[in-house]
Amino acid sequence: QVQLVESGGALVQAGGSLKLSCVASGSIFGINTRGWYRQAPGKQRELVARMDARSSPNYADFVKGRFTISRDNAKNTVYLQMNSLKPEDTAVYYCNADIRTRSWGTTANYWGRGTQVTVSS
Repeated sequence: QVQLVESGGALVQAGGSLKLSCVASGSIFGINTRGWYRQAPGKQRELVARMDARSSPNYADFVKGRFTISRDNAKNTVYLQMNSLKPEDTAVYYCNADIRTRSWGTTANYWGRGTQVTVSS
């Protein structure tokens, strides 16, 4: 079975930086899209950044050039570099990926359990 595990969340002051990691493990035959989402208390889960199968990144407007998504295929890992953090960035950040778990067929979608990012003013 496939699992996604996020790490790197912490308490940081406004203006600081964090780098989140998401490692995929299990019966992985291929990974299509990779993405980061976040959810704050009382709010809907929202897209932060994602990469397609060609590693082309897409970002939410609120990132405003502050965040960068990247991946290391050899390590089955996707990263989110977060700079110039603001209090409104406080949320649980979730890793998401479409993964092919067999040598045939289509991909399935998986979520990590999340990592807490707290930005204080």
